Amino acid sequence: MSPKTMRLLAKPMLFSAALIWGTSFFMMKNALDAIPVFFLLAIRFTAGAVLLALVCWKKWKDFTPDYLWRGAVIGGFLFLAYSIQTFGLALTTPSKSAFLTTVYCVLVPFLTWAVVKARPDRYNILAALLCVTGVGLVSLTDELTVNTGDGLTLCCAVFYASHIVAVAKVSPGKDITLLTVFQFAFAALYAWMCGGLTETFPAAALTDPAVVWPLVYLCVMATTVALLFQNVGQVWSDPASAAVILSLESVFGVASSVIFYGDPVTGRLLAGFALIFVAVVCSETKFSFLHKKSDDLELMK
Repeated sequence: MSPKTMRLLAKPMLFSAALIWGTSFFMMKNALDAIPVFFLLAIRFTAGAVLLALVCWKKWKDFTPDYLWRGAVIGGFLFLAYSIQTFGLALTTPSKSAFLTTVYCVLVPFLTWAVVKARPDRYNILAALLCVTGVGLVSLTDELTVNTGDGLTLCCAVFYASHIVAVAKVSPGKDITLLTVFQFAFAALYAWMCGGLTETFPAAALTDPAVVWPLVYLCVMATTVALLFQNVGQVWSDPASAAVILSLESVFGVASSVIFYGDPVTGRLLAGFALIFVAVVCSETKFSFLHKKSDDLELMK
């Protein structure tokens, strides 16, 4: 396809990725009713690794042995993030999980500061304050405590942020799609090992269409297709627009959970969701799209 066509498709691809990931929260919640956490992740990451390996088969000529240790490292962070998130999802609502997970966007600048000494700017600090307030509205009970599911989901956000920083450290000079194959493969290996040691394989559940179809959606759409859409969309779109569109994942997560799963949403939850969403947009874009509009208005005068 021509560059012009790719630029036209970039934002719809990013929007589709956000929509797919947003709807995956209630799909995952339903799948957890029949499949234990580690085996669910093992199946999902195995399928993702195989499908992505087939999609990027032309890139295998670039393989070098160091892809293995790099994939093992970032696959470890990904496995920890998904595992903790999935255990948390079993104990909280899909809508709360969707928004609390996006806290990782706000944490990344601070973890980057710890690793590479790049100091967060005022937008990152503002985003952190907005996010903490939003998390309080979403998670704190009347007794000012956080339930186990919400607490685990916030922990998973730390590992998602760590995963992003780790990818930034180990991916330079490497093909990101090929590296993702190994990331998925190692995450699957860790999940199979943990599942084999702690869980019973749900053979009977995997013959039930009500379980299989959500699992297919998670494996094909939420793992492989959405990732490809994100990678391609970010290449052919400006970073600020891409960040705003991808942050809609949390909005879609709430909407789909309310419509299809029956999640209750109160005014307090909505206020918390709104603050977290604004925090993510602030951290990811520094409101650059507002500056651009102001500059365009000045030119029109």
